[in-house]
Amino acid sequence: MSEAVAAPGPIAPGEERQSLWQRVRRIVAWLVGIALLVGALRLAGVDVGSWLQTVWDTVNDISIGHVILGCLFQAAQTTLTALGWYGILRYAYPGGVTYMEVLASYAAGVALNNFVPANLGTFVMLLMYVAVVRGATFPGVIAGYVVQKIFYFAIGTLIYIYLFAAVAGSFDFQFGNEWDALSSHVVLTLGIIGGAIFLVALLLRIFWRWFKVMWAKAKQGAAILGDLRAYVKLVLLPQMGGYAAKVGVIIVFLAAYGIPVTFGSVMSVLGSNQLANMLSFTPGGVGVNQAFNTFALDSYTDSTTATAYSLGQQLVTTAFNLGFAIVLVCIVFGWSGGSALVKSSYVDAKVKGAEMKDERHEKRDEQKEEKRREREQDGRRGLLRVFRRSSDDDVPSDPPAP
Repeated sequence: MSEAVAAPGPIAPGEERQSLWQRVRRIVAWLVGIALLVGALRLAGVDVGSWLQTVWDTVNDISIGHVILGCLFQAAQTTLTALGWYGILRYAYPGGVTYMEVLASYAAGVALNNFVPANLGTFVMLLMYVAVVRGATFPGVIAGYVVQKIFYFAIGTLIYIYLFAAVAGSFDFQFGNEWDALSSHVVLTLGIIGGAIFLVALLLRIFWRWFKVMWAKAKQGAAILGDLRAYVKLVLLPQMGGYAAKVGVIIVFLAAYGIPVTFGSVMSVLGSNQLANMLSFTPGGVGVNQAFNTFALDSYTDSTTATAYSLGQQLVTTAFNLGFAIVLVCIVFGWSGGSALVKSSYVDAKVKGAEMKDERHEKRDEQKEEKRREREQDGRRGLLRVFRRSSDDDVPSDPPAP
């Protein structure tokens, strides 16, 4: 694989100095921003130094045994989730890839997500799959990604339903006033539902042609859905094992910080992590994860311990993910080949994201232009009808016969 990856060309001295200067400026900007934030908090009466010292002391309280056990569960989560990916790709492209290539690519994507914003590491992973899987196409890998997300969508929905029902103990508390309002305005409610159905149907009609073209390219990546037994054996079971390992990581670190390990506390952390993952645009979700975890664990511990738990778990798992990915990429692809593959995939991911954005703008412009032409044609037809009518009125009728 390393021979197939083109090595990056030499960097000109001017470009290297410019790139270094850009990195320095970015670091300085971050430091200045942090200093301004700390100063503003101090003016607001918040003792930032004391809070950071308390959090650091709490982070250091975790034992080495909990760290090792947490890393073992994290390794199990990564390897089992990658095994599910391997099942999808092997079924779609028989003989086109090995498990170790899939594992190394998946581990690299997981590690990158801790350092790049908006889950760009996942995009890098998908492009690595396109590069290492023989015969794979980007639409096909995207279809495989959709297949891979089926289980997580289902389990995430169940977690949200549980958490929503658990708050204040009943749906009556959540929907009391709203349900009364809906039941007293039946016509309005039916109108809203009908409008929503009409909107969905309209969107399907607009994008149906595009969907059929994309599906023709992508259906190979989702081929395993046509074989339920293979899907359960090769994808679902490994994913369930990986998710159980993920729960194990949470349990280990909750216990390490003395936070009660209950079904409710674990579900609260899982749900808050999912929300943070969807709403986070910071590298690794730093700050966002802590805010959501602290809120979710409010009923189980104080905010300082909850923040320390969230930071401690994120620091340990991030360090493990990074080391695990480096080792796997070096073993599977070699240092030079693996480095070039990850770098080129990262660059391609940013380019692909920009291209997809441009394509959306172009499609929107094409639709506007098509509607404009249709309006012009309708206007011309209308004018022609008016002219014909006028000409018919101007033609004199035949004189009566003598």
